[in-house]
Order: sequence, then structure tokens, then C-alpha cells
Amino acid sequence: MSRPRYLALACGLLLAACGSQQDLKQVAGQPVPPTPYGRNDTLTATELLEPSPQAAPARSVELRRQSEEREDDPFDLPPEG
Repeated sequence: MSRPRYLALACGLLLAACGSQQDLKQVAGQPVPPTPYGRNDTLTATELLEPSPQAAPARSVELRRQSEEREDDPFDLPPEG
């Protein structure tokens, strides 16, 4: 690679690495985002940042103690050729 490409790559990495780690605050004079359809109350910043259960589902942390036979899957079809 030539020198300008290395310089552009380095600048891109530095730019991607810089970021603020502070809490988000509403800018004075700016309106809050619109409320979701069907809600009457306005959401706070904390409520807006919290993902819905559908966006971040709970994970099962159950560990397997021994191997188990898999059940037959009717949708596990061979590729069409």
C-alpha cells in the first residue's frame, strides 16, 4: 500500500476509536422524540434507552450436563440440487 492509504487508514481508525462515554442528555430547546403509538405519557431518556424485550430477548443459561439426542426436525431438508 502507498503512504496516503496508510495515512487514511490510520486516520479512520483514530476517528472510529474516539467516542464519548458520558450519559446522554437532552439538548435544551430541542423536542423529545415522539411517543410510541398507543402511549399517552411521554418517555424519559432512561426509558427511551432501555431496549424492549423483543429487541433484547432473555437468554437461557442452562448448561448441558451430558449430550442428548436431537429431536427430528421436519424443516431440516437436504439442499435442492
